[in-house]
Amino acid sequence: MSSLLEINNLSISFDGAKNVVDGLSLSIQKGQTLALVGESGSGKSVSALSILRLLDERHAHYPSGSIVFQSENMLSISDKRLRKIRGRKISMIFQEPMTSLNPLHTVEKQISEALELHRGLRDAAARSRCIELLELVGIPQAEERLNSYPHQLSGGQKQRVMIAMALANEPDLLIADEPTTALDVTVQMQVLELLRELQKKLGMAILLITHDLSVVRRYADQVVVMEQGKVVENAATESLFTDPQHPYTRKLLDAEPPSSPSHTNIQDEPLLEVSNLDVRFTTRRSWLGKPKAWFQAVDNASFGLNRGETLGIVGESGSGKTTIGHALLKLTACTGSVRLSGNDLGPMNQKQFRPYRRQIQIVFQDPFGSLSPRMSVAEIVREGLEIHTPASAEEQDRRVIQALTDVGLDPEARHRYPHEFSGGQRQRIAIARALVLQPELIILDEPTSALDRTVQKQVIHLLRNLQEKYGLSYVFISHDLSVVRALSHKLLVLKTGKIVEYGSAEEIFNHPQHTYTRELLNASLFYN
Repeated sequence: MSSLLEINNLSISFDGAKNVVDGLSLSIQKGQTLALVGESGSGKSVSALSILRLLDERHAHYPSGSIVFQSENMLSISDKRLRKIRGRKISMIFQEPMTSLNPLHTVEKQISEALELHRGLRDAAARSRCIELLELVGIPQAEERLNSYPHQLSGGQKQRVMIAMALANEPDLLIADEPTTALDVTVQMQVLELLRELQKKLGMAILLITHDLSVVRRYADQVVVMEQGKVVENAATESLFTDPQHPYTRKLLDAEPPSSPSHTNIQDEPLLEVSNLDVRFTTRRSWLGKPKAWFQAVDNASFGLNRGETLGIVGESGSGKTTIGHALLKLTACTGSVRLSGNDLGPMNQKQFRPYRRQIQIVFQDPFGSLSPRMSVAEIVREGLEIHTPASAEEQDRRVIQALTDVGLDPEARHRYPHEFSGGQRQRIAIARALVLQPELIILDEPTSALDRTVQKQVIHLLRNLQEKYGLSYVFISHDLSVVRALSHKLLVLKTGKIVEYGSAEEIFNHPQHTYTRELLNASLFYN
């Protein structure tokens, strides 16, 4: 049987430098799912972008090879022919839904564009197809969502819109670049099942690019493993997982997070005590500005955390996880009692709370967006010291060096800028920034979601080691239950702002009591 897509001995370089993809060969049959896996920088996304010639042709060069789709070499066809294939025969779901959608256009306009271009659908016909597609990908109140802009959607909803756009013209090949990275486990499972159903219905082939090997094992037929631009293994999925041949493949398979955290340094002394925490946002005001309707983001939440302990907070998008973290930092207005080391933070204004900011630090989800590109690493890490702990320049530099050493970075790198570092290294810089103030509590908001499994494992070990060395307490917010299980002593399960289960993490993972908790665990691919 002839292949739908065949890549032969493909090499890619930029501006004549060393090949970033070197001799890639693979083939995809109609209706097949082929997974392309490897760490960041292995060449996965560059290879995928080259199929549709989406790389900047002023800088990208193809020293060797061919990309043959339905008997046409994509590297030599005309731009006019290429435009007829893009979005019609081959579609792509991009990795980052936050930036892949146009912030100035509504959902309807963005989906309709491909329908008009390739199928000539306009007005009522295009609108009807848009609604059908949004319902197909599980967007509630689809017709109402047509007029929404990207900033009005959750991360999961944005990703579903991206999938709707990609599937609008029922392509023969769908390239899915990390399609579930930003999604909760339940939404992740829904999206992957949806893609599998549509694949069966349309006979569509899928090129799946991901670092999540549990997703690969469940959904791929064939796996191609890349390391530093080269293919090191190409095998049927089950064969690769049961009998990996290459050392690098074995390294990837061994990178699952360790199962449970250490209890060595936990003290029987409360650090954080939260009672009856409420957060609500005004959704409608009268013409005089008086609030008339509210959205209850967090509803009567109560929990506690001892010194040296980690509390994991899990739940779907919109459940209130990040809102709780922001409320603890007084970045979001709330009611209820929040006590840190016995001090009631609730009644404090921002000026009174400012000294406590040194004791509570946060590491944000996105290591690419949370570091200023205009500041050197030393300036980024030192900034908190300059605000909270005035000291000599020599003392500040000493503490910056110590923080970078603690997170496993070369102190000499402090004079470089964030763009010169990998995603995992940037997250270590963000952790160093939090660590340099010697806090008692660090809030970690999805700190590993953007990282490869091998890097995730390194960051988990790093966080564990720092906790044991300094007696730190963590509030760990994540949708990745395998990572939560590796770090958390206590677990808090949120659904639509309410706590549905709270207690020992080990007990909840082994014996979940609430139906919603069981749904989360069943949807988690590592768990099955």
